Amino acid sequence: MRNTRKQEREKVTAAKVKTPSFANEAEEARWWAEHQDQIAGAFQKAAAEKHLTRGTVARKGQTPTTTIRLDQDDISRARDQAQRKGLRYQTYLKMLLREALSAEERKAG
Repeated sequence: MRNTRKQEREKVTAAKVKTPSFANEAEEARWWAEHQDQIAGAFQKAAAEKHLTRGTVARKGQTPTTTIRLDQDDISRARDQAQRKGLRYQTYLKMLLREALSAEERKAG
């Protein structure tokens, strides 16, 4: 008996990891770290079933686009570091920028 498209979508939905709302980035980071095995399992299952996609529609258009010119060596280093962490390099650069801005604010008191 063949599965219908609806049944296939329901299987994929059931395999998704439910992420809660977070009060702050530290809480979110802790949750992701504590659920690594569950997330990896869901990812492997989705990959095996060829249900992986890229990006998220929910975040598109919510943040303004900013263009900056960066040295090619810096971009290459960011790509390498991001890959080791399993992140896209743009996401990694945003994280680094946010951390640096927060550190400056703490220093300024």
